[in-house]
Amino acid sequence: MIHVPEELVRSQAKYNGEAGRAFVAGLPGLAEEFLGRWGLRVTGPSLHGVASLVLPVERVADGTPAALKMQIPDHETEGEPVALRAWDGAGAVRLLDHDPATGTMLLERLDETRPLTSVTDTRAALGVAAGLLARLVAVPAPEGLRGLGDIAAGMLARVPDALVRLGAEDAEDAAVLRDCAAAVREVAGEPGDRLLHWDLHLGNVLAGAREPWLVIDPKPLAGDPGFELLPLLMERFDPDDVLWRFDLLTEVVGDRGRAVAWTLGRVLQNGLWALAEGEPGLDEEQVAVARILLDGRAGGFRRSP
Repeated sequence: MIHVPEELVRSQAKYNGEAGRAFVAGLPGLAEEFLGRWGLRVTGPSLHGVASLVLPVERVADGTPAALKMQIPDHETEGEPVALRAWDGAGAVRLLDHDPATGTMLLERLDETRPLTSVTDTRAALGVAAGLLARLVAVPAPEGLRGLGDIAAGMLARVPDALVRLGAEDAEDAAVLRDCAAAVREVAGEPGDRLLHWDLHLGNVLAGAREPWLVIDPKPLAGDPGFELLPLLMERFDPDDVLWRFDLLTEVVGDRGRAVAWTLGRVLQNGLWALAEGEPGLDEEQVAVARILLDGRAGGFRRSP
């Protein structure tokens, strides 16, 4: 029997409604189909994320360990196999097989018990993540992926309504939102062409056998590498750490000015999402990051020790 964790049942109902409930109901049958089709047997308990069920498996023919991942194909997940093929295991989990009709993937097996969050030395963990980021963004985005230019245009179009939602009583958040939007306008005409992960944080990096650390679960996007930095600036958040982290990450992405603008774009994106979901204001820690970067840009950005 294939066990579907209750947490996945709830998240699918919350985010996908009836389609999510239908997906959950069909998971045991879907799993059995691909276990048979790809010659697999289950080797451990079910794993899950917010949107996917993952079964640890091995190939019956040769004992190769793998992971069977099932999720609803949508605008976020449809690019995952495209990106994994483009990276071809260079810094990312390797794609072994894929069914386009259902979005089901067979992936290289990594050690889910050892995410990069298990490395307690923050500088060491961020150093690993920066090295992986460098490898990922070295690859040009394949044709057909969502583009950062379109996303930026959509964000800027929603700013006026967001400012109305904030209202006059939240002048500080409104000012940050305006400053972030202004920064995005400066770079929106050159959105970039690199293959972005779009969800690169320490929890999406797992230990592997082929390489010490590999990234998982991309939400691929074609764009500027500076749009990748905010999640790594927010890990184990400490405002005193923002500038050295930014220095570390911009060694990878190169152009510090564009990295500031696109990081502010990520704050803008998250703020717009939060307001659309009924939050009363912006996330305080992300506002702090935005202010630090805005102040740093105004002051010429001296490098941190």
